[in-house]
Amino acid sequence: MKNIISILILLITLNNFIMAQTAKDLNGLKVGEKAPFFTAKDQNGKEFSLETELQKGAVVIIFYRGQWCPICNKHLSNLQDSLELIYEKGATVIAISPEKSEFLLKTQKKTKAEFTLLYDEDYKIAKAFDVIFNPTKMQLFMYNKLLRADLKNAQTDDSEQLPIPATFVINKEGIIIWRHFDPNYKKRSSVNAILDALN
Repeated sequence: MKNIISILILLITLNNFIMAQTAKDLNGLKVGEKAPFFTAKDQNGKEFSLETELQKGAVVIIFYRGQWCPICNKHLSNLQDSLELIYEKGATVIAISPEKSEFLLKTQKKTKAEFTLLYDEDYKIAKAFDVIFNPTKMQLFMYNKLLRADLKNAQTDDSEQLPIPATFVINKEGIIIWRHFDPNYKKRSSVNAILDALN
């Protein structure tokens, strides 16, 4: 048992190092840039349009890896717990994953999310925001075998690409006014920082 735990700790340590090496060339869209408009299907198969949503007010976009990711689920649960505070600022919350609708529903069940979850088919949205990367073989082993991600079945194709878990706050004019972008998947945006950005 001790050997298994030691191996897991080693794998996690190596994964953190490799993650930074793999994702380090990504920059993500910057504050002040125009956010790319997109349409996508939500967890219920309904079409969402960023351009249409921005007519109502600011939009908070969160990229997350999938329903298999415990840190993603905790992050989205925290957002759900403070959702009314974000709504009071006149903003909408959107969480985007490369997972298909049936897996979005699993995320919704695990996090109790009442906000919109979007399926990023063909990774188009993540590519437009410059947050998509190719995990290493070791990462894929951890995700698919240890966390049971089943990426080839859950996502568009068998490339098993994943987004950096970034957050973007976009104002009504479609301009990015704040972002959280870190290749370290353990570091996520806080509700307080999002609320400050919406002030």
